[in-house]
Amino acid sequence: MSVEVDALLQEAKESIEAAQNYRSELQQRLHDLNQARKQVRGSSSQAREALRRHFAELQVVATRLLNERLAALLAEVDAVEADSVKPLDECQSLIEHGVGQADELLREGEAALRCGLGEKEEKLGSFTKKALHIQLDSLPEVPALVDVPCVSAQLDDSVLGLLRERVSRHGAVSSHPPVQIEELQERPGGILVRWCKVDEDFAAADYRLQYRRCGSGGTQYEDAYIGRDCEFLVLHMDPHAEYLFRACARGEGRTEWSPWSIPQTGYTTVAPHEWCPGTEGYILSSRRNIAMRNDSGPSRCPVLYSNTPTYFCGQTLTFKISAAGQMDQRDSLGVCVAKERGAESLQGDQAVCISTNGAVFVNGKEMTNQLPAITMGSAVTFDMEVVSIFPIRNNNLNDGGNFKLRVTIGSGNREVVFDWLVDEAVDCLYFGCSFVHSGWKVLVF
Repeated sequence: MSVEVDALLQEAKESIEAAQNYRSELQQRLHDLNQARKQVRGSSSQAREALRRHFAELQVVATRLLNERLAALLAEVDAVEADSVKPLDECQSLIEHGVGQADELLREGEAALRCGLGEKEEKLGSFTKKALHIQLDSLPEVPALVDVPCVSAQLDDSVLGLLRERVSRHGAVSSHPPVQIEELQERPGGILVRWCKVDEDFAAADYRLQYRRCGSGGTQYEDAYIGRDCEFLVLHMDPHAEYLFRACARGEGRTEWSPWSIPQTGYTTVAPHEWCPGTEGYILSSRRNIAMRNDSGPSRCPVLYSNTPTYFCGQTLTFKISAAGQMDQRDSLGVCVAKERGAESLQGDQAVCISTNGAVFVNGKEMTNQLPAITMGSAVTFDMEVVSIFPIRNNNLNDGGNFKLRVTIGSGNREVVFDWLVDEAVDCLYFGCSFVHSGWKVLVF
């Protein structure tokens, strides 16, 4: 086969491969386009249904409230009418009784005048006595119209204007939620969720984060965080299990929440940090991420280490103090290369730690710089990165040499940064704590 044919064949193969890649890319874009269309169609249908349902509920509630108010006002009218008419009816009965007596007296008087002389004196006398008894000069008092209730209904026409204004501004349709999930970072036994405001005109007062587990065993969304921050670490997540996250915001001076962001899927492959069970003087939670120094152990009890060396450089290790006891210089929170059997504090070789009084120790030596004292609510963070490895023999990290780690310890609004020299190369570290007195409670994540 000639060189020209080989060149043409090679060019044809490359063109075919390029066409296949091009078709694959176009098919992927068609898939993405279909997903976008599905989102628009689906969200529009959900929005229509939500609007119809909401306004139908408003109509039912508004009709019920109006009917209840009408019934209450009509009942007030009935009560005023009944109370006002009763004395009038009593007065009418009294007047009608008087009219009847006057008619009877008139008939007797006319009869006495028409009778003969023999009976006239007797009947006239009886008529006169009866007339005196009736007291013809005494008349019942009839109330004037100004003293009688004139029932009316006061209706504020401005209510219609206010109602029209509120209804015209009630509800809104948004094509994009004002908040979106920005980043999902896996953490030991959890996921750090970051979100951001994408609508610059929306003044957010609070944010709300929800999550739920994916799959057939998934549950309803539940609140993880409500507040002003734009990130939150969701803990107690099973490794390799997928979770859905969504966020929304509440505007300044508003009570209702904005539409939810587009749900994002996240998971963690990092096993959660756990304290080592069975250590004398400490009680652990069911997930072993919370330890409490109890008073059942001796006054000098050993360091509580992590179950395994699960802290890796590049991560942030956090100790959250949820209860505080009495401080002691020997107390410690920190990381170490290995467990030291019988050690009562991390203030020793191949370890860095902070005491509850804020003193920082590196390989057993106290630093000049000091952090704020640890109290209830304090959060102590450890961040480390490899600065240098020297010397290395045979290109083997485990064959001698030293590690220099750049350590940052933060507590409160302060932090200290220093280099920590480790005798041997390690890719993971233990963490631990020690408290002389009981009452301390610490969560690690």
